[in-house]
Amino acid sequence: MATKQLGRPMPSLVHYPLDPSSRLIRLICAEYGVPLDLEEMRPWLRDEQLLELNPAATLPILFGESETPAIGILAVIHAVEDFYVPADGGSLMPGDPHARAEMWRLVEWVLFKLNDEVTRYLIEEKIAKRDQRGATPEPSVLRAAKTNLTEHMLYFNWLLASRNWLGGDEMSLADFALAAHLSTLDYMGDLDWAKANEVRDWYSRLKSRPAFRTLLNDRVVAMPPSKGYADLDF
Repeated sequence: MATKQLGRPMPSLVHYPLDPSSRLIRLICAEYGVPLDLEEMRPWLRDEQLLELNPAATLPILFGESETPAIGILAVIHAVEDFYVPADGGSLMPGDPHARAEMWRLVEWVLFKLNDEVTRYLIEEKIAKRDQRGATPEPSVLRAAKTNLTEHMLYFNWLLASRNWLGGDEMSLADFALAAHLSTLDYMGDLDWAKANEVRDWYSRLKSRPAFRTLLNDRVVAMPPSKGYADLDF
C-alpha cells in the first residue's frame, strides 16, 4: 500500500524484540507497508543512551517525521497514525466513534492492565533477570502472573465468542495490541491454547497476515521460541 509522502529517510524504531509495545508498532507499520530501521536496546539495563532519549527508560521510541522522536507507546501510536497511514485508507482506527471508543477501551486493557498484571512480570523474571548476576526467576511471581493470565484469556475468549474481531465487526488497533502481547507470551511458552479456543482461532487469523512475519522471525539469543511459535497451524 502506498503511504503518505514522507520526505525523510526511513523511520527508525528503538525497540526490544520481545517488548510487546515495540512489537505492536512493528505490526502496525508492517500492516501499513512502512519499513523500519530497528535499533535494539534492553530497557532494564538503563543504558545511558536510552536515558538521554527517555529518562523513564521505556520503549518504543520512533524517529520519523518530527525533529523530536515520539517516545512511549501512546505517542508512537499517534505518530504512526499521523504520518504513515496508507494514502488509500486502511487505518486501524475505526471511523465510527462508538467503535473507536470500544477499541480504545480494549487497547487500554491490553497495554496497561494485561501488561501490569501479566506480561511485564514474565519478561522481568524470564528475560531481564538473565542480565543480573546470580538472579533467578521467582516461582511465586511466575505463578501469580500465570494465574492472572488465565483470567485475562477467559475474558478475551468470552469477547471473541460473539465478535468477529476483538473490538467488534472490524479488525482494529485492539486486535494488534493483544496480538503483540500474546506473541511475546507465546514466544516464552506461557500460553495454553487448549483452554482458549476462540482466542486461538482469532490469533491464527492475525498470525497468518503478512505483517506478522516480522515477529515470527524474531529470535532471542540463548532463548529459542516455544514449539509452534512460528507455525501458522498450531
